[in-house]
Amino acid sequence: MLRSKILQVGQNPSCANILGGLSTQQIRLQTSAATQINTENVFQKEWQEARPFNEIPNERAFRFLRNFLPGGDYHKLNSVKMMYKFHDKYGDICLMPAVFGRPPMLLTFNPADFETVFRNEGIWPDRPGSETLAYHREKHRVDFFQGTDGLISTKGEKWGTFRSAVNPVLMQPKNAKFYIHKMCKINSEFVDRIREIRDPQTLEVPANFEDEINRWTFESVSVVALDKQLGLIKTNRNDPGAKKLFKIITEFFYLAGQLEFKPPVWKIIKTPDFNRLMQILDEVQNITLKYIENALERLEEDRKNGVVKTEHEKSVLEKLLSIDKRTAMVMAMDMLMAGVDTTTTTFAGIMLCLAKNPEKQQKLREELLRLMPEKNTPFTEAIHNELNYMRACIKESLRLYPLGAGNARVTQNDTVLSGYQVPKGTMVFMFAENLVKDEKHFPKADEFLPERWIRQSKQDSKECPVSMKATNPFIYLPFGFGPRACIGKRIVELELELGVARIIRNFKVEFNHSTENAFKPLLFNVPNIPLRFKFTDV
Repeated sequence: MLRSKILQVGQNPSCANILGGLSTQQIRLQTSAATQINTENVFQKEWQEARPFNEIPNERAFRFLRNFLPGGDYHKLNSVKMMYKFHDKYGDICLMPAVFGRPPMLLTFNPADFETVFRNEGIWPDRPGSETLAYHREKHRVDFFQGTDGLISTKGEKWGTFRSAVNPVLMQPKNAKFYIHKMCKINSEFVDRIREIRDPQTLEVPANFEDEINRWTFESVSVVALDKQLGLIKTNRNDPGAKKLFKIITEFFYLAGQLEFKPPVWKIIKTPDFNRLMQILDEVQNITLKYIENALERLEEDRKNGVVKTEHEKSVLEKLLSIDKRTAMVMAMDMLMAGVDTTTTTFAGIMLCLAKNPEKQQKLREELLRLMPEKNTPFTEAIHNELNYMRACIKESLRLYPLGAGNARVTQNDTVLSGYQVPKGTMVFMFAENLVKDEKHFPKADEFLPERWIRQSKQDSKECPVSMKATNPFIYLPFGFGPRACIGKRIVELELELGVARIIRNFKVEFNHSTENAFKPLLFNVPNIPLRFKFTDV
C-alpha cells in the first residue's frame, strides 16, 4: 500500500498531502530506514536465538597439533584432505582452533551459509589466505613492490584501489574478444604440435602432454598480457625461463597449500618449507619480470619509431601503463604466474569429460561443424557468440573437476551460520567441492550433462528437466563471487572456448586409461595422471 502511495506522489505532486506533505525522496528515505530497522530487528532476534560461537564443534589446540604428528589423524595428509578429515569428525560446520597466532578457522559445508557470507561481504571483500605471498611482497621484496602488491594477497581499500584500476581492462567482455585472432594463431600451432607428437600407430600423445598444455596456456596468457608470442610450442621450445617456471609453479602450489592451511609454524620460526617458498617466489618474480621488461623495451622502441596501435591491439600491460607503471607490471606478473597451471588443470578436466562421454563430444562437434565448416575456419566474434553448447560443456566439466575446494571470506559483520553466532572478523572457509557432486544438490551428479546449463525450450525439457539444475546457486561458483570474483575470468573463458573448439573440430578425443584420482589437491587441483589422450583426425 505504501509503495503505491509513493508512486502516486511521484506522478502527482498534489498527492503529497496524502502522506503529510512529505516529498517523494523523503518518503523513500523513511521507507528505506524503516526497512533497515526491521531487518536489524529480525537479525537481532536470530542472533539471540542462535547458539554461542564457542559451542561450534571444534578441537582443542593441543589435540589439533598432536594430530599432525606420527599416529595422528592428520599426519601426512595434504591440507585439503586434512580439512575433509576434520569435517568427517565434527560435521557440516566446525571450527579449527587458533594456533601460532592464526585466528580460528570456521569450516562450513552448508550452502545456506555460503549465501549468508557472500550477501554480507561488503564492497571490499576480505579473502583469507595468501599470507605467504603477502609476506613476500610486503616484507621480503618490498624493495620492488613498494606497496603495489596486486590483487591476490591484498585486502581492504588497498585491494579496492588496485581492482578499480584493472577492472575496466580485464573484466569487460568486449576487451577479451580483442584477443581472438592472436589466440587462434596459438591454437593452430597447438593442433599442429599434437599431430607431430602423437604416436603414429596408437595416435596417443606422450605421457608428458601436460607440458605441452602448459606451453599453450603460457603462450595464450603472454599474448594477452604482453602482446608477445614466445614461440614455446614451435620455435623456442628450450626457453629457459618458461621451462623453469613450469617446474617451480607446481612446487609453489604444494608449499603454499601446506603453509597456508596447516598450523603456521613459519610465523614463529622460518621453516625450511617457508624459506624454499620465498626462494620460489623470488624465482617466479625474476622470470616473469624478464618477460615484462622485454615487453617494455619493445613498447619504447615502438614509441621511438612512431608506431601507433589501436586500443584492441594493445596488451594488458600497455593499457595499464597509462594508469601506472608499477600497477601494469604487477598485474602482468600475476597473469603470467597464475594463468598457467590453473588453466592447464581446467583444460585437462574438459578433455577428460569429453573423451569419456563421446556422445556429448559429438554433439559439441556438430555445433562446431555448423559454425566452422572447415577445420581451419577463422574464428570471428560472431562464431564465438554462438558457442552455446561449448560453454555448457566447460561449465559442466568445472563441476566434475573443480579447480579448488571452495571459497573463503572473513566476515564483515556479526552473522549467524548454521544456527551459531559468528562474530565479525571470523575466517570462514566454504567447501563446495563435495557438494557439486552430491545428488542432494545436483541430480545425476555423477553424469556429465552439459544440458543442465542450457536454457531449455519446452520441447527440449525432457532431455534435461529443470530438476537437473543446482538446488542452490551458491554451491557452484568456479570463478568466485561478487567484487572478488576472478579478475581473469573473461580471458580464461575465451582461451578455453577457442582452444577446445579448435581441437574438437580437428580431432576425435579419447582417453583409454583410468581417470581415478585424476587430480591431486595442492593450493589448487593439478593433474595427477599421465594425460595420454588419443587424437584421431576427423
